Amino acid sequence: MTGQARPITLVGTPVLHQPCRPVEAFDDALAELVDDMFASMYAANGVGLAANQIGVDLRVFVYDCPDEEDVPRKGVVVNPTLVLPEAADRRLDDSDEGCLSVPGPHAPLARPDHAVCHGFDVKGEPVTVHGSGLLARCLQHETDHLEGRLYIDRLSARRRKRVLREMAEAQAEAGTSAE
Repeated sequence: MTGQARPITLVGTPVLHQPCRPVEAFDDALAELVDDMFASMYAANGVGLAANQIGVDLRVFVYDCPDEEDVPRKGVVVNPTLVLPEAADRRLDDSDEGCLSVPGPHAPLARPDHAVCHGFDVKGEPVTVHGSGLLARCLQHETDHLEGRLYIDRLSARRRKRVLREMAEAQAEAGTSAE
């Protein structure tokens, strides 16, 4: 992988809070963006990263995380469509969730424990990713990003304020601040 790590965009930055544009060109620029996204994700010790987390408003995300069987899964999904189980078939996982764009704190967030994501690879070929466990959470989390939604937007107002306060405190201790 030859990508260049880019700075992670933090909560409050407009590109994180609006829907991203569909990818229309499956070209060298997209391949370079995906390489940079993987490099950025690894540099930040993440398991998934959406393009808007490095300031690019395109519908693409990368992931590298295990499924519920602890099998490593890695890939890219361009222009994703997320499919969740019907309510009657849905089992929720209320594990803690965090985000590179909300550095530091984590909070419990119930999400379906299975998800399917349809889209395209970097060359424009159709892909379907079946996710369970952490991979299911990752697919949902990254697709949310592309819709302009952060995981903290799914929390109660009280818990969201607590997460943002913890993030601000951690940044103050580290001598950094949100953009």
